[in-house]
Amino acid sequence: MNNNLLMKSVQSINTVGPRRAASLQRIGIFTVGDLLYHFPRRYEDRTRLSPAGACAQGGIATVRGTVLASQDLKPKPGLVITKLAVHDGSGVFYAVWFNQPFIKKILTPGKNVYITGKVDRSYGATQLAVEDYEVDDGSDSLSAGRLVPIYALTERLNQRQLRVMIKTALTVLNNQINDFLPGEIIEKYHLPRVERALCQAHFPDREKEAAAARKRFIFEELFLFQLVLAVRKRDITRSEKNHRYVPEGNLLRLYQKNLPFQLTGGQRKVWEEISADLDRPRPLHRLLQGDVGAGKTVISTMTMLRAVESGLQAALMAPTEILAEQHYLGLSRDLAAIGVEIGLLTGATRKKERELLLARLANGELKLLVGTHALLQGDVSFQKLGLVVVDEQHRFGVRQRAALGHKGNLPDTLVMTATPIPRTLALTLYGDLDISIIDELPPGRNPVKTYAVLPRALPKALSLIREQVNLGRQAYIVCPLVEESEKIDLQAAVDLSVDLAANDFKDFQVGLLHGRMKSVEKEEIMLRFRRGDIKVLVSTTVIEVGVDIPNATVMIIMDADRFGLAQLHQLRGRVGRSERQSYCILVANPKTDEGRARLRAMTRTSDGFVLAEEDLRLRGPGEFHGTRQSGLPEFKIADLLRDGKILQIAREEAQALAQRDPYFKSSENRALLAEMKARFGEGIDISGA
Repeated sequence: MNNNLLMKSVQSINTVGPRRAASLQRIGIFTVGDLLYHFPRRYEDRTRLSPAGACAQGGIATVRGTVLASQDLKPKPGLVITKLAVHDGSGVFYAVWFNQPFIKKILTPGKNVYITGKVDRSYGATQLAVEDYEVDDGSDSLSAGRLVPIYALTERLNQRQLRVMIKTALTVLNNQINDFLPGEIIEKYHLPRVERALCQAHFPDREKEAAAARKRFIFEELFLFQLVLAVRKRDITRSEKNHRYVPEGNLLRLYQKNLPFQLTGGQRKVWEEISADLDRPRPLHRLLQGDVGAGKTVISTMTMLRAVESGLQAALMAPTEILAEQHYLGLSRDLAAIGVEIGLLTGATRKKERELLLARLANGELKLLVGTHALLQGDVSFQKLGLVVVDEQHRFGVRQRAALGHKGNLPDTLVMTATPIPRTLALTLYGDLDISIIDELPPGRNPVKTYAVLPRALPKALSLIREQVNLGRQAYIVCPLVEESEKIDLQAAVDLSVDLAANDFKDFQVGLLHGRMKSVEKEEIMLRFRRGDIKVLVSTTVIEVGVDIPNATVMIIMDADRFGLAQLHQLRGRVGRSERQSYCILVANPKTDEGRARLRAMTRTSDGFVLAEEDLRLRGPGEFHGTRQSGLPEFKIADLLRDGKILQIAREEAQALAQRDPYFKSSENRALLAEMKARFGEGIDISGA
């Protein structure tokens, strides 16, 4: 929070020395504010104190008593058991610690103490295996007789120490911080003010107060982030672009004429939305969503052609070299007939080739460029960049989108996603964008029949491939490839392709495709697969996006439980791209409930939006999106899956405030602006405010 007291080093608290400060830094706590915003993961109800003898065997109990004596037992090398005899007013029980002999020096005979631990009567006398303790010095207890906060910890830091630090910090506050949330919002949603909320979040009087405090901080996090997005959207909608588009011309007509199909109703609707935005004086800033195979690439290509025939340049940024190459190959194939040249710029582009490409880009000769993050490099200069298309693939955030936009003078921006994104994530990640959804698939496509089978059924799945190939079709066999076991996974794919070529499919051409191959080799393999020379393609996930072979009707995914739902759905989308019946066989023996749930979901539905919601439910927002890559902030207390309703309210309030006071002129909103800059100023451009 943007407050002098809260911005002080955590060492300004008298219970935090250099060693403890170093421990706190390992969990991201550097300031007093960081410490107070390190919220409990949960609470333990220790409001009821009972004599040890009255507590149930195996249960967790909190007992108050007086230390009578102590002893150390050493049953074997490396193990010290410290036992304290404690009288609880009804009788004696034994508190037990393992390898903590220093406890005897802290809890000396005569001291009163609260002990929390697991009750054990296996050896006759009542024992408590200690999980937590606190000396009873007559002051309010932080570990007993109340709802007790339980925190995420790190090495050399225990719950008791952290509670004391936080309690000390709360005492120092003493009505010295001002609330930055507008009073109107606090009253409207019955939110506690910040200082009371901090006290009740850490040391609640009752569960009701804890829930109210958590609601306040959930709203606060989501509201601030939505405000940042609202500010970005405000700047876009109030800015006027310097370029204009001519009416749809010959390039677009020829491109659509050459398409082997008519646009669907969903595609036409989305194209009308995008075209209308292009014709407006304000920059287009839109997210294009659609299920696998819905035809997003056609729409993005039409958008780029509209820029090219208006004398502008267009850039398409993809997250990986493989995907950038696939976009480049696809566009080159589709646009060669109408005379539009495309350039490709990645980290692998050779120096001389790169220099020539950049020169042609700078003088305006090259109109359309496809690339990776390499497009963001300082020496990449466009003569007249009018349109940026970002193939998001969940891996670019607000900052990367903005960085490419800075290459032009307020260019139009179209963001595509490879698979559908759940509504809560779309509102959070893309809250600064308008959203277009292609809500139907091309006609005549049958749903892909999907089966989950155990590895022992693989021969039967291979028979299905043989049957389909004999009918003139083609097939994929996909092997997992993850960074942690890349060498082993790659070798497994190579071995499988060799084995299949020598045995099951010795009568067919079997190809191998993986990301470690040179671009020329990959292009050659894909060309032979497109021509139909290769009948069975063994591949890693490089074929996940952008490969369109209508003749392929079978996909076998090996170790399918190692893939996320979105990835499985994207892979399945490589088949079923014609009117012929297609099949997807998921080969796996999942060992976890989550793995089984993913396979079950895949066999039950082919709706990408349903699967995206299920994937979010199973994995949570951070895992689903890869927090660092996506630009999704690491929320301290909000959960996008659980807190969808609060997110919607926060979004509405943020947009309303940005409309009422777009430049935060009111004295009340200046505090809000300061807080936004303190939290997001380094990561997100809010300079317009």
